[in-house]
Amino acid sequence: MWGTDTTSAFTLEEGQATIFVAVDPCTAEGVGIHAAKRKTRFEAPEAIRQGVRERFGGYEAEIAAGLRPRHDHGSASMSDAFQEETPEGNGCSERFIRMLQEPLLWVQTFRTVEELRRALHARLKTDDEQWRIERHGHRAPARVRRDLLASKVAAWVHSAR
Repeated sequence: MWGTDTTSAFTLEEGQATIFVAVDPCTAEGVGIHAAKRKTRFEAPEAIRQGVRERFGGYEAEIAAGLRPRHDHGSASMSDAFQEETPEGNGCSERFIRMLQEPLLWVQTFRTVEELRRALHARLKTDDEQWRIERHGHRAPARVRRDLLASKVAAWVHSAR
């Protein structure tokens, strides 16, 4: 289950932009992030799409069967378009957004939505590799995911013998 939420930022040339995030609450890792000029039902699933492409190797029907995004029931999240593409407490994504706001969105100025998007993707990679989380023994979210995958592979290999 991944948490999703939105926030906004202002760009000098294009005005208000909406930021969509998708977060894995197990690891606290950002799985996708997207910035768009408008908050629409068609833009809303993009952060989920990014995570599915990266984690499942593509984006086609049934590739991520069983994945259930959590959202705050906002208008874009409740639209038929979002629900059909991503069926279904998203505190993990709200915490993630706070981590974007304090060091990035509240202190930097962006000329365009594309400039904002590039900064968000860079921040996502940095936080996933460097943010240390106490509940994970002060390991970074990406490290936690790699360790979990390695333990599952090891368990699968052991059970196959």
